[in-house]
Amino acid sequence: MMGNNNTPARAGFMRAMVLKAPGHPLKETQLPIPEPGPGQVRIRVSACGVCRTDLHVVDGDLKDIPAGIVPGHEVVGVIDRLGEGVTGFSDGDRVGIPWLGHTCGVCPYCTSNQENLCDAPGFTGYTLNGGYAEYCVADAHYVFSLPEHYDDLHAAPLLCAGLIGYRSWAMVQDARHLGLYGFGAAAHIIAQVAIARGAKIYAFSRPGDIRAQAFAEELGACWVGDSDCLPPQPLDAAIIFAPVGALVPQALRAVRKGATVVCAGIHMSDIPAFPYSILWEERQVRSVANLTRADGEAFMALAQDIAIETSVTRYDLVDANRALSDLREGRLSGAAVLVP
Repeated sequence: MMGNNNTPARAGFMRAMVLKAPGHPLKETQLPIPEPGPGQVRIRVSACGVCRTDLHVVDGDLKDIPAGIVPGHEVVGVIDRLGEGVTGFSDGDRVGIPWLGHTCGVCPYCTSNQENLCDAPGFTGYTLNGGYAEYCVADAHYVFSLPEHYDDLHAAPLLCAGLIGYRSWAMVQDARHLGLYGFGAAAHIIAQVAIARGAKIYAFSRPGDIRAQAFAEELGACWVGDSDCLPPQPLDAAIIFAPVGALVPQALRAVRKGATVVCAGIHMSDIPAFPYSILWEERQVRSVANLTRADGEAFMALAQDIAIETSVTRYDLVDANRALSDLREGRLSGAAVLVP
């Protein structure tokens, strides 16, 4: 049964929102408070963002989802226990836990500075229990110190929406005319970064989504329109945040010769067949996979320097299903954040 946020956990236990099986609502559950193993830290969660990838976990779009997983990978909290061998952190440090939660360190990708492509990774809130809970443990190598001027609520979206947006933007950061397809949590962050670096933003939303378009205009987009429209001039690059494969040929039609279209999601519906003519002239389509620790460190430094305003809607932890539904149905501007 769903509880309420006035129901305390029993001693030695914590409240968590658990996915018993994909396609089913999360269930409020009391779980033992986890103990950190060697090389891990335990975090008392103060906020956890709700990401579209959480929807892909809950809805069963991703493969091999473990039964009983706790979702959530935009985790902000305070370290309250160190595992054996952890250095560089202390009890009381505020940190964030991102999507990439562990790598093997020995595969060809890990040893060639491509740890985001690790052959045996662990993902927070997918293969490792995440932050839809009062406590969470994490590999100390994959937690980040957070910019001081963000409170917990507004720091949470930086840990995936911000990081994946940053990795996508870094691939096309020289673009002066940049299109963003799907103006949600990631787009609203990276639009501010790109504008601060001198780019003009062209924001595309689902057709008729006046709310998202107005939000993009408020953040400085020079043009807003439906995703099935063409911008007033060819774009230097486009980033697709919406998990809609049909946007790939549409974005190819919108970019200039030699431009790149970046697919930024972990999951996307099938890309329909399209004429070779819209790919020709050295246009490129590429994907983004996960992140590296270097991405995290670079983006957190950037977020410290640029006055990024994260737009958040607060939900109690036990309202996680409502937050996911609001995200699924497009009722949010910016990001949803759960607070235990």
